[in-house]
Amino acid sequence: MKTIQRSLTGLFAVAALATSLVQAQPLAADEFRVTLLGTGSPAPIMKRFGPGVLVQAGGKNLLIDSGRGVTQRLLQSGVPLGKVDALFITHLHSDHVVGLPDLWLTGWLQASYAQRAGPFVVYGPRGTQGLMDGLAQAYDWDIKARIADQALKPEVIQAKVTEIKPGVIYEQDGIKVTAIEVDHGEKLQPAFGFRIDHGGRSVTISGDTRFSENLIDKAAGTDLLIHQVAAASDALLKNPVFKVILAHHTQPDEAGTVFSRVKPKLAVYYHFVLLGAPGIAAVTEKEVFEMTRKTYAGPLLIGEDLMAFRIERDQVVQLPPRTP
Repeated sequence: MKTIQRSLTGLFAVAALATSLVQAQPLAADEFRVTLLGTGSPAPIMKRFGPGVLVQAGGKNLLIDSGRGVTQRLLQSGVPLGKVDALFITHLHSDHVVGLPDLWLTGWLQASYAQRAGPFVVYGPRGTQGLMDGLAQAYDWDIKARIADQALKPEVIQAKVTEIKPGVIYEQDGIKVTAIEVDHGEKLQPAFGFRIDHGGRSVTISGDTRFSENLIDKAAGTDLLIHQVAAASDALLKNPVFKVILAHHTQPDEAGTVFSRVKPKLAVYYHFVLLGAPGIAAVTEKEVFEMTRKTYAGPLLIGEDLMAFRIERDQVVQLPPRTP
């Protein structure tokens, strides 16, 4: 009996924690906040979940990519899953969308941490409609069961997909989202970064890309530039597999050149692809920072999961860490 009581107490504690996170204080009026939900790569490590960036402005919650663990990170950020107004996908590599089924299906539930009220809105590259159609088929049993058993609304599990091209793809409540075509490699197209503008302030998220002149051009004048980075030792690059991977990404000195030319108020790294192998150590974050300094002397941060920023008129402020 005592064991059962302890178990129930633990369950109630977890439920209370989830409720407290969901009921986090709302943003201040006209606040423009950006939160790194996941800063990792395909490597399944606890420190860095899969790629995901939450942009909150104009009363909207916009999500860039849905990597591994995005639902947990949203809850930790105080945002119920159903309150994501739109998902923007940079490209269809699995590490950028593997969390999408969880967000889509779990956000449909009527628990306090979910409660989506309308269709699942997705903007993504060519192939996104096929992805959502395939997921609907894969989870057909679950969807039909929840409609029959829990009376969940079938219209809320529907996906409203827009397959995007470069240019302005979203304009609502003073928020403008521009899709920026980037270069993730000849065989990995299309791939996009996104620039979000609101009230004379902006953030640009690179997505996966090699050094991109187009990104530099379209990101000009942005306040906050969030950029991916990849690095590997010379010893590792003797293996052609790793050489191909690195060739699809931006290396630290190249990213520094991007930052120097864009001149953001703050540059932040996310989506770390730091390659290693048995007997060959991965490049460290400290080394990434030092390599970037060869080509960039401005404000720079190594991003971490749940790191958040407030974009103000004349500066970008890093917010205190959340302590759930």
